[in-house]
Amino acid sequence: MTADRPNILWTVSEDCPPRFGCYGDPLAVTPHLDSLAERGTLFAHAYSAAPVCAPSRFAMLTGIAPESHGPAHQMRANAPVPDWMTTYPEVLRGLGYYCTNNEKTDYNCDVDPQTIWDDCSSTAHWRTRPEGTPFLAVFNYGPTHESAVFSREEFTVDPDAIRLPAYLPDTPDIRGDFAHYYRHIANMDAFVGNLLAQLAEDGELDNTIVIHTSDHGGVQPRTKRWCYDEGLHVPLIVAAPDRWAHLFPTPGTRVPAAVSTIRIPPTLVELAGGEVPAQMQGESLARTAFDEDTELAFGMRNRMDARLDMVRTVRDARYRYIRNYDPHRPYGAHQAFAWLAAGYQSWETEHLAGRLDPVQDAFWHEKPGVELYDCDADPDQIRNLAGDPAFADVEKRLDEALRAHILAVHDNGFLPEGAPAEGYDASRADGAYPLARILDVADAVGRRDPAEIPRFTAALADPDPTVRRWGAIGLLVLGPAALTGAGEPLKAAADGEPDPFVRIPCAEALAKHAGDAAALACLVEFAKPAHASGVRLEAFAALTALGPEAVAPFRDVVAAAAEEGSEYCGNAARYLLFRIDGTYTPASKVFDIERMIALAAQIGYTMKVTL
Repeated sequence: MTADRPNILWTVSEDCPPRFGCYGDPLAVTPHLDSLAERGTLFAHAYSAAPVCAPSRFAMLTGIAPESHGPAHQMRANAPVPDWMTTYPEVLRGLGYYCTNNEKTDYNCDVDPQTIWDDCSSTAHWRTRPEGTPFLAVFNYGPTHESAVFSREEFTVDPDAIRLPAYLPDTPDIRGDFAHYYRHIANMDAFVGNLLAQLAEDGELDNTIVIHTSDHGGVQPRTKRWCYDEGLHVPLIVAAPDRWAHLFPTPGTRVPAAVSTIRIPPTLVELAGGEVPAQMQGESLARTAFDEDTELAFGMRNRMDARLDMVRTVRDARYRYIRNYDPHRPYGAHQAFAWLAAGYQSWETEHLAGRLDPVQDAFWHEKPGVELYDCDADPDQIRNLAGDPAFADVEKRLDEALRAHILAVHDNGFLPEGAPAEGYDASRADGAYPLARILDVADAVGRRDPAEIPRFTAALADPDPTVRRWGAIGLLVLGPAALTGAGEPLKAAADGEPDPFVRIPCAEALAKHAGDAAALACLVEFAKPAHASGVRLEAFAALTALGPEAVAPFRDVVAAAAEEGSEYCGNAARYLLFRIDGTYTPASKVFDIERMIALAAQIGYTMKVTL
């Protein structure tokens, strides 16, 4: 360590919501993190860039919103990284820091971890640095991952002591998921405490700024993958020793302003004495004042494994605003991996049995186009205030802020996966991606207003395929009303449109609302292996929405896809096959890891599954 630059220790607990004592949770056993908060700054309203690991970790590596550089916004992808896109460890190494990562990467891009880090391994540690060199050491804690609730150990917290959110039914399995997870939070706290003890042992505690956060929010139902607070809210604690304490608020401060983990990379660069790269879209957290009236945190989701559902959201210190761009799809579309948890299985069982109240049952139905929640008054986010005149000013302010953000980061999420215009540079090329024009159409989708039929019909004739795509989605969402006002353009597009991502929603609309056999056959054709994965997943989404009876004549196509080695297409097909055969239960083995590994072995490939 040099006299003027701090060491930095950054601990990241996977999938871990802030159920800590310092965040007000009376059941948590987190003495080390509580102590860290007492001598540091606790950000009460910190949020990840996405409610799932890979896109969020892309943002925490580059300081760039994942939707700025498709397909980094998809879960999961491998976005090509241009030469100019610098990661924070590369910047810090250029400043003379010894940078280690232990060990998780999952960066959702093609960066080589062995190139950007001095050491990226299960043994990476600041103790291997050259003498006198300042260090940045990242430690990822994996046992808090979602898969922690897939099995049970003896509870350390009484399940009956859990306060369940109002959107969940009260079942033993759901209570068990919550109660079981506290064991892993306590173990994670001990892990952080051990690292702090090692710093003290090395005489570096007074020379090291410590940061603790998570890659996204929780692991219980309607958390991870969904753009509510429970999916995006993360712990964020920054503790600086006396020498650098002046860079942050007074020790023990709780910051109420909304902040995002995308601000951590520029913070690291600034603390190391470097110039923050222009690519980084957030401001450094190394400051003494935060404005809760103006600071915002943005979040998003697109494809989650096999399921397509585009959502954008913005949070201030009090309110969360959500825009759903696929309101015709239910919240609770089956997620093969997530459904390994007893909580999801239990919730769906209660839904199928008709035992849920309207708040609990809403998850299994289509979404409103816009959601607005007063998170102070409604922490479970169940009372949608969108359209309420009393909150019109709040809704307008956050809607405008979200649109401005989408344009500012040049959000790639409106593109279908694999489109030629996808990517930071490609999407910004002149004429490649007319985002403002696309947004005018896409924002109208959620209104579900037949008065928008002329807008969608005109879009369907646009020279740009992405504008045409959103015109088609708008007509699909309108349902039978679209057939009355735009039946002929829909039919023409379903028959002759060259772009499959335009043709598929047109065909779904005709198959669903007009019983068009040719349109159904078109969707089945796009589900076959001859097409790219992104096309096939769109087709499977449409076929699933049509229902098992409609798709049953094509069972052989679905069954063949269910036997493939492709994880996401295979999962989508297996779920649909269970439905066609009438054998589906919430416990059905859609995610079959043993089968996937066996198929990979048959072609001589050793499969590593990222959990």
